[in-house]
Amino acid sequence: MPELPEVEVTRLSFAGRIAGARIQAVHLGKPLRWPLNCAPQSLVGRQVRGVRRRGKYLLLDLDPGLLLIHLGMSGSLTFAPQLPAPGVHDHFELRTTQGVLCLHDPRRFGAVVYAPDEQDATARKLLGKLGMEPLGAGFDAALFHAGLARRRAPIKQVLLAGDVVVGVGNIYASEALFLAGIRPTTQACKLSRPRAARLHQAIREVLARAVEQGGSTLRDFSNAHGEAGHFQAQAMVYGRQGQACKVCGTPIRAIRQGQRSTYFCSHCQKP
Repeated sequence: MPELPEVEVTRLSFAGRIAGARIQAVHLGKPLRWPLNCAPQSLVGRQVRGVRRRGKYLLLDLDPGLLLIHLGMSGSLTFAPQLPAPGVHDHFELRTTQGVLCLHDPRRFGAVVYAPDEQDATARKLLGKLGMEPLGAGFDAALFHAGLARRRAPIKQVLLAGDVVVGVGNIYASEALFLAGIRPTTQACKLSRPRAARLHQAIREVLARAVEQGGSTLRDFSNAHGEAGHFQAQAMVYGRQGQACKVCGTPIRAIRQGQRSTYFCSHCQKP
């Protein structure tokens, strides 16, 4: 699943090129996870003012209105001056004066949803319960610790839930917990303020490094230029079950948490 770094990398790869474009046509393929929430023709003539990100959602600011795009489990966006006719897995195409934006999503768990603005009920339903942005100025260490203190679940599960901090997906949660020296099974509420501060910094570092590396391509992720990510090649624990820890040499362990694989070093990461 594309996580926050992959979504941010996607945004950076086309935001500057589509800003200011005017919509000329909208094509819909098979139904996605949620309906568009407006008549496609009603978007024609509107201008794309810019592209933002909130968690794993891309927000295309229109004049007027807003398109919320989620890549789901297998989605990717392409933006180019011209693209071939939509294929069987191309389910949303936005033709503009500056190029064509296409959502390719074989599993159709992604979505493109229109809302008049962020205060609309549709936008609030999708964005209203999201936690702090880990790469933003508002990611406060004290508020992060306070949020963890209210949760009795294992810290890895709390990070994935997205209501304390948003966008720390499975790969990056494992990597951040390793960097902070915290066992993924530790109850979130048991983390002291100093340990929570280390995790806060580790989340920032891991996600920023992932964006610099173009995200992670485990299967078929690519940005809007069609370029793959490379973060997975430098992972310390993720996907390395049985291999030696790069720090201490202890074999990396893997367990299942909430139907997701978790990787950790039992020596470097303390309960």
